[in-house]
Amino acid sequence: MNGHGGSSNGLGLADMRPSEAFYPNHSGTESSGPSSSAGVPATNGFTQVPTHFQLHNEAIVNHLYHAGFQTGNYADSILHVHQNAYRLHAIILSRSPLLAHLMSTSPQSGGMRNIHVPLEHEPEVSSEGFAIALGYLYSPVSLNLVHPENARTVLAAACLLGGMDELCTYAYEICRSSISVDNISEWLEFVEAIPTLSDGSSTPVEPQHLAPPRTAVFGPYAERLKNDVFNYLVVTLPTMLNINGLSSPVTPQSDGQQPADAGRDTLLQVFSRVPFDLFKAAIESPTFQIGSVQARFKFAKDAIEARKRGIGRVQGAEETVVLAFGANSLGGSAVHVTRKIRKRQLWKVNS
Repeated sequence: MNGHGGSSNGLGLADMRPSEAFYPNHSGTESSGPSSSAGVPATNGFTQVPTHFQLHNEAIVNHLYHAGFQTGNYADSILHVHQNAYRLHAIILSRSPLLAHLMSTSPQSGGMRNIHVPLEHEPEVSSEGFAIALGYLYSPVSLNLVHPENARTVLAAACLLGGMDELCTYAYEICRSSISVDNISEWLEFVEAIPTLSDGSSTPVEPQHLAPPRTAVFGPYAERLKNDVFNYLVVTLPTMLNINGLSSPVTPQSDGQQPADAGRDTLLQVFSRVPFDLFKAAIESPTFQIGSVQARFKFAKDAIEARKRGIGRVQGAEETVVLAFGANSLGGSAVHVTRKIRKRQLWKVNS
């Protein structure tokens, strides 16, 4: 028992055979799971038989994962995180720069070193994500546990612990490829928490006066994910909905009116929830191809109208869109979105 109340740490790999964990294609069938760093390459469609040395290395790492990480045998350190306690091994934990630093500053008594990882200010790091990243220090088999529902928290934990670029890259790719209409609201909330880079036009705020954003743990991956969400909004989603296609999915109207464009309606629903800075950049982006300039202008007007009932309803502010004729000839966007701050009404006091 390690970190969880069951017979294992709950990561679901206790019964996996070494060849299944490290060589997913060993039986000759296709697999979508990742291979380990010592994986067996495929040549002309055939999987090469692992050598004796590869099998030996596999057996060692497999033993470290199951006997060391999952059951905590022969541990010399106790790692406390959230409500869990893991019996682990300092030599393995030292692969993480963060844990190596915590070990060097943690007291050691009675032969066991106690390590406390404070995560109160890291809401993006869940117990599941942290456990998967911890297991990766022992074995790459943890890659098999990453899926679209937990990829972001795994990425956060991997970035926090450090020293696991492969896990970061793998979790990031799953995050990027899993952005969809079904979860776009969650990703928009994530993007809104990322600080906007200053363009130098405003007075910078001293860093010590600002609390670190919840997305700070992701490092450069935060901005990459923000760009991925933007690309999904302006390129992938309009293409999926066939907004600029010859034919677009339509919904027939029972009252005999013109059929509604289901794809455009879906896009409007999504854009009605997009944070303003991202909304403005998307509408004005040359890669946002949804038809003519007039079609884009009409879409922006309809989106702003929908936003008035939700995210665009900002106290003292008003979103508008204008169509600038001749802007395309200058290389700029013909459709511009602005947000004006209404001036407060001044009351004259008679003396």
